[in-house]
Amino acid sequence: MNGPESRFNNTLASKLDPSNHRARNNAMGMMALVASIHEQEREIREGGGAKAIDAQHAKKRLTARERISLLLDPNTELFELALFAAFNMYEEWGGAPSAGVVSGLGRVAGKLCLIIANDATVKAGAFFPMTAKKVIRAQTIALENRIPTLYLVDSAGIFLPLQEDVFPDQDDFGRIFRNNAVMSAMGIPQITAIMGMCVAGGAYLPVMTDHVLMTEGSGLFLAGPALVQAAIGQKYSAEELGGATMHAEISGTVDFKEPNDHLCIARLRSLVAKIGQGPQAPFSRIKFDPEKDAPKYAAADLYSLLDPNPAKAAVNAYDTHELIARIVDRSEFDEYRPDYGRTLLCGYARIGGTAIGIVANQKTSQPQTSHTGEKRVEFGGVIYSESAEKAARFIMDCNQNLVPLIFLHDVNGFMVGRDAEWSGIIRAGAKMVTAVSNSTVPKISVIVGGSFGAGNYAMCGKAYDPRFIFAWPTARYAVMSGASAANTLVEIKIRQLERGGKKLSDKEKEELLASIKATYEEQTDCRYAAARLWVDAIIDPAKTRETLMTALEAASFNAEIPRFNPGVLQT
Repeated sequence: MNGPESRFNNTLASKLDPSNHRARNNAMGMMALVASIHEQEREIREGGGAKAIDAQHAKKRLTARERISLLLDPNTELFELALFAAFNMYEEWGGAPSAGVVSGLGRVAGKLCLIIANDATVKAGAFFPMTAKKVIRAQTIALENRIPTLYLVDSAGIFLPLQEDVFPDQDDFGRIFRNNAVMSAMGIPQITAIMGMCVAGGAYLPVMTDHVLMTEGSGLFLAGPALVQAAIGQKYSAEELGGATMHAEISGTVDFKEPNDHLCIARLRSLVAKIGQGPQAPFSRIKFDPEKDAPKYAAADLYSLLDPNPAKAAVNAYDTHELIARIVDRSEFDEYRPDYGRTLLCGYARIGGTAIGIVANQKTSQPQTSHTGEKRVEFGGVIYSESAEKAARFIMDCNQNLVPLIFLHDVNGFMVGRDAEWSGIIRAGAKMVTAVSNSTVPKISVIVGGSFGAGNYAMCGKAYDPRFIFAWPTARYAVMSGASAANTLVEIKIRQLERGGKKLSDKEKEELLASIKATYEEQTDCRYAAARLWVDAIIDPAKTRETLMTALEAASFNAEIPRFNPGVLQT
């Protein structure tokens, strides 16, 4: 081919040098941060600890993680969701590692499934407030993506000391059963294996799914023996009241009675193998070769991209093209309006063969010419009127063409000041937020650095229904950055004290600033966000691409993409 088309090249060129001093420092800091996250993950995975694990084994039962390991296909791993749920919460009750439940995506009999397993080593698998919310989030992911869902039940029911925060509200315990019913009506396969206690309101969950398996020695009843005797004066054994044999032979509640955990899981795998394949989403997917279609640059380079110290990250800018070049197939990126609204990058690419659109904050400052011909420099990580309008149009194009959207956050917020207001920043921002809100194609968010203020909303934060939302260890969530917020809060506090007649010395002001800043920084940390389910998982930066491939595969199960109706746009 000798014509002009032979010169077409959409491969991103990289200028990132992982060997230079700054990059090496970034990489060392990032790898140390990742290692500390992994160590905390290891501790969380121990659940209730060695004694609780021994007690579970003494009952001839496996732990939740042992059950999942048996359930998954050989040489595959669980992509765990919400591992940090309830992190550093409920300390007065001895804590609740991972909220006492394990959830994630895993391959069973060749099929990608969503797995929810009670961890009986944590307070006998009782439901804390965050346990219910974690299960509901997992069900929401299953609902939105139409993923077959497997429940491994071993739970004592609601944690009674906190029942008021578990029982009555819309996002509390009862919502789980409502979701069971809705998922069934939508044709999403659900199978439950009872391998321990399943009591009180929790007894409804398995019976509202498609198939119920139960091991001998387990219990399924609305009220246990002690409660029955106290309530109506009748005395029965647990087996007589709600054992596997009774439910298999008399009540007809369980479909399969199995002798032990191992055989129950083997039966579960056999049933999953027979689930049919529904229609797939109408996205562009091409044949994918993991080697030939890999990015041109090493994923490990991402460790050196940004400074993990939040105090330095704001001044150490990086070119977001470098990030995109390491997550998309062949590092090929068709950038949309590259010379306009440059603080937001928009463009088309493929990940794992699936066509996607990317909206990403550009962290290097950019030259821009205004409508009046004035030349200026726009700050990286800030959304200006031109970039918001560009992104809104791009999001609409992706919906028009059935292209899933990936949002890469490192955003300080929208531009402020007289010039910004005169340029219509509120109108442009509203246009972008409207487009994100009404977008019907799958949206997946990755919070790389800061996600501050209304920038979080425009970039598809949790409130805007991303199918999945992931965070790098460097992610920060807040209304504004720590330094800005701390200074503002200190000024407010000083004025309050002075109105009360107290004047602070310079040293007292410094101590107050340090205290407020430390508290604020703790609350902006990604683990604080993950503990409250604001993110689905904290991910290793080098695994961003494979994480997105898993998320896109999950999203492909849902063939229904509603008609895009952007509503009234401020023009």
